[in-house]
Amino acid sequence: MKITWLGHSTFRIETGNSVIMIDPFLKGNPTFNEAGLSFDDAIKGVTHVGLTHGHDDHFADAAEICKTNDAILFATYELALHVGSEKMEPMNTGGTVASDDFSLTLVDALHSSSSSGTYLGNPNGIVLTTKEGQTVYHMGDTDVFPGMDLVNKLYKPDIGIVPIGDRFTMGARTAAFACKEYFDFEVVIPCHYGTFPILDPNADKFVEAMQGARVEVPKVGGSVEV
Repeated sequence: MKITWLGHSTFRIETGNSVIMIDPFLKGNPTFNEAGLSFDDAIKGVTHVGLTHGHDDHFADAAEICKTNDAILFATYELALHVGSEKMEPMNTGGTVASDDFSLTLVDALHSSSSSGTYLGNPNGIVLTTKEGQTVYHMGDTDVFPGMDLVNKLYKPDIGIVPIGDRFTMGARTAAFACKEYFDFEVVIPCHYGTFPILDPNADKFVEAMQGARVEVPKVGGSVEV
């Protein structure tokens, strides 16, 4: 499995014959643009798009990617209808939809979800269970919450994608606590930092708080093979 960070909370996950893009925020993402990356290259071959919630910095490019690539959209019901992809799998918290190379489950997240005053359903995390035998938990935007223990018991994720930027999500200390208290991740990839000045600028505090656990901090556009 290849996981590529495209800045903020946007990840491209390649497994089997599928390419899943989670929370596509590219054209308006300063870190993506500053890295000199190509939008067309980033979305090339994307077969599925998964959304955690309905804030503009998480679904901004979803409709265009789905239209361009004829990709299938996975999102909570209200958000799926709002994006309006021709191919969609409307879902809600706790639901699982299977595809050829993976199954995708929406789980709880402690956050909000709206765009320009329009309510867009529950905020979620995404659990991606692949036929390669690995499970990725993209937490979405969230604080720590006791239900993370249930996510671990039910799905036993190997790879954690964790928001650490503070203000709108967990900060470094809380995110590290969540990882160590509730999970036994083989690999942790931090996100939702460095995009805007009001977020923590880097992952240094999180790496320090994780105390030697395997934390991968790719550059924007960089990949992790797991």
